[in-house]
Amino acid sequence: MPAAPRNSKTFLRLLGFLGSYRLSLVLSIVLAVGYQAAGLVATYLTGSVAAAIEAGERHRLVWLVGVILALGVVRALMMAGRRLISGYQALGVEMDMRNRVYAKLLRLSFGFYDRHQTGQLMSRATVDLQGVRFFLGYGLIFFFQNAFTVIGVSIFVFVISWKLALVAVAISPVLIAIAYRYSHVSHPLLRDVQQKMADVATVAEENIVGVHVVKAFAQEDAEQKKFERRSEEVFKLSVRANRQRAFYIPLLSFLPLVSQAAILLIGGHMVANHTLSIASFVRFNLYLAMLVMPLRALGMWIGQAQRATASGERIFQVLDEAEDIGDAPEARELPPGDGRVVFEGVTFGYEPERPVLNDISLELTAGRIVALIGHTGAGKTTLASLVPRFYDVQRGRVTIDGADVRDLQLTSLRRAIGVIAQDPFLFSATVRENIAFGRADASDEDVERAARLAQAHEFVEALPDGYETVIGERGITLSGGQRQRVAIARALVVDPRILILDDATASVDATTESKIRVGLKEAMRGRTTIIIAHRLSTIALADEVVVLDDGRIVFQGAQADARENAVYREIEDHGMLERIFVEDVA
Repeated sequence: MPAAPRNSKTFLRLLGFLGSYRLSLVLSIVLAVGYQAAGLVATYLTGSVAAAIEAGERHRLVWLVGVILALGVVRALMMAGRRLISGYQALGVEMDMRNRVYAKLLRLSFGFYDRHQTGQLMSRATVDLQGVRFFLGYGLIFFFQNAFTVIGVSIFVFVISWKLALVAVAISPVLIAIAYRYSHVSHPLLRDVQQKMADVATVAEENIVGVHVVKAFAQEDAEQKKFERRSEEVFKLSVRANRQRAFYIPLLSFLPLVSQAAILLIGGHMVANHTLSIASFVRFNLYLAMLVMPLRALGMWIGQAQRATASGERIFQVLDEAEDIGDAPEARELPPGDGRVVFEGVTFGYEPERPVLNDISLELTAGRIVALIGHTGAGKTTLASLVPRFYDVQRGRVTIDGADVRDLQLTSLRRAIGVIAQDPFLFSATVRENIAFGRADASDEDVERAARLAQAHEFVEALPDGYETVIGERGITLSGGQRQRVAIARALVVDPRILILDDATASVDATTESKIRVGLKEAMRGRTTIIIAHRLSTIALADEVVVLDDGRIVFQGAQADARENAVYREIEDHGMLERIFVEDVA
């Protein structure tokens, strides 16, 4: 799509966000136009003051000054009202856009986040939104205000003297051409500036989140240099953009002064020749002076419009992103059942041309515990991720109690599945809120029961405020084992039909693991459970073992028969060696 039509389309889409603020927009424009109209009248009366002085009409002079002061008060009130209304409008537009972007981010699939950096997304939800807000909240109003000024002044100057008016507007084609050129060259540069600012935000976000890794490897200086390089790129592009402004905006401001100089020269001759009165000459020049600010603001307004359009493009890239995982038009709730899961000829790859799973056919009997084992990269976590439909299969289908997961409402599907990851994420909230995250109506007894099953109750009670203790961001104030147990409790409190444990005991010591296993045995009773594990002690909980190798099932059956498989023997022998090594070190 050509740049100009694309920019126009983006610009029009941005204007669509003002739909809910039509009344405030109209009121702001009316007040802004009224402000300028009062200024036009005051300017005309100022010319009358010059005429009164020339004629020696002192009584008329006092009356004119009083009216001009009254108009000044009216203008001040109009400006105050316009600022209050437009400020509310600007903040409202920003809030609406932020809510839409955030809602969209929540609906996008895992695949989207696999392709995008967090810092880039945060930049679009903050820096870009502010640029759009300022333009939609104030820029448009200033445009109408300045446009009215230009039109109003043009009418007045043509009425006063059409000859001088033609001299004044002779410079307009040059102004329009320069403004168009500035608009054309500034947009791509401002878009690059926004992108580089997002890169800086990405580096900052990664280093703040990964500060422990940075310090552990003493990479403060290296990361500082990386940040400085990104900052320097923003600096260089911003300098180029500033260089453009430094050239075009003064030029746009200077050209009206050339016109004004010509007016003074020609108008002065007309006054000397008595073809123009002093009052008309004063009015004409005052009106012409009123054009300086609108014409000077033309370059600034174009720059704001281009900056807002560049930010709008980045925001719409998120809003227009296809929601790969969503409810089908006829989506229904998960039917009643015991949690029977079936994979029918499933093929899947994060990149379609590179499948991770190849023609997987597997039935998980309701209420059974199945351990998925295999070497790193065999597809264990990927296979489990298809059950709650974090990703959609390329071929085949996944069913739960006879229903294809793609035909189910996501909320209904995922509420029936408890997922416990190897590296659980906890929110900066109370322990109770973290455990009850998936079930807001959970009672204190429900939360405590889930915590006891996860062997978390004892350490939670020992915290300063018990279940009301606020844990740090990402659960940083808890140990790895404690975070894992809170995550297990969070999964259990929703009473899921299906339980997925992705190496859920990898972060705990042997003693804690043995306690958790006791709780898990009770928690898994009557539930279809998928265990992804490398520890033999965790695998021992399973009724059935499924061995994956290079995206294919190479064994399925009882654990006692699994040693017939070479992959399983290799993993088991490695696990025994690891246990012996740990015991020797201890």
